[in-house]
Amino acid sequence: MPGLADLEEAVGRSESAIVAFSGGVDSSLVAAVAARVLGDRTLAVTAVSPALATGELDGARSVARAIGIAHETIRTDELARAGYRRNGPDRCYHCKTELYSRLGWLASARGFAALFSGANIDDLGDWRPGLRAAAEHEVRHPLVDAGFGKADVRALAHELAVPSADKPAMPCLASRLPFGTEVDPEALAQVDRAEQAVKALGFRELRVRHLGATGRVELGADDLSRALGEGREDVVRAVIDAGYASAEIDPEPFRSGTLTRRLHVLPKSDEHHPAS
Repeated sequence: MPGLADLEEAVGRSESAIVAFSGGVDSSLVAAVAARVLGDRTLAVTAVSPALATGELDGARSVARAIGIAHETIRTDELARAGYRRNGPDRCYHCKTELYSRLGWLASARGFAALFSGANIDDLGDWRPGLRAAAEHEVRHPLVDAGFGKADVRALAHELAVPSADKPAMPCLASRLPFGTEVDPEALAQVDRAEQAVKALGFRELRVRHLGATGRVELGADDLSRALGEGREDVVRAVIDAGYASAEIDPEPFRSGTLTRRLHVLPKSDEHHPAS
């Protein structure tokens, strides 16, 4: 089982680095260990765009303070990229190309030697078109290099008291739109409003899938029975108040990757270049 020493060794192969930092557990662990190993020769950077859910930037800032790493933000404009707006199965490639292009420019301007992502080995077999963008920009993946899977990440994050150790995954808001539905700021904002309204009811792990005029709520197994029972009316009302004409609650527990599960496995040439 990999441990702290393995991750420190992987991070230490670079003299300095910018960490692509969402504030989720994976990038937070990389940032925490980078701060330990590289000190002031590392910087956590969070990308801000219409696809970032409300509260995520504040959360990232809080984690950065807690783990003691310098933190900055950049603005990305993935919506200016036709491939991203088109929202095909390769959407994440266009998003990550925008991100890594801007981080690469920043690294060059500031003299940082490497870019780090938060990808772990469990990502290798998943549908991750952003991995091609990472490879093209020579992004390093210390968790992969150290042999860390998701369970290893959470275990070490707890050991190091990383505040986001138990944080549910929160991919960009565009992931709520089915492939082929054009990504636009209005749809992203509507999803965000709906998710924030459902979270305000006390639900923790959820997605609101943007199905045209309908918002479909997916909830974690621990919350599903309440949402289908006494909480149903409140959940439906929250989604409708966010701007949807109708709302439904998926009777099956939420599972990450709903929209990509049926896609083909990536070709062999891409398997070792995961995206965060």
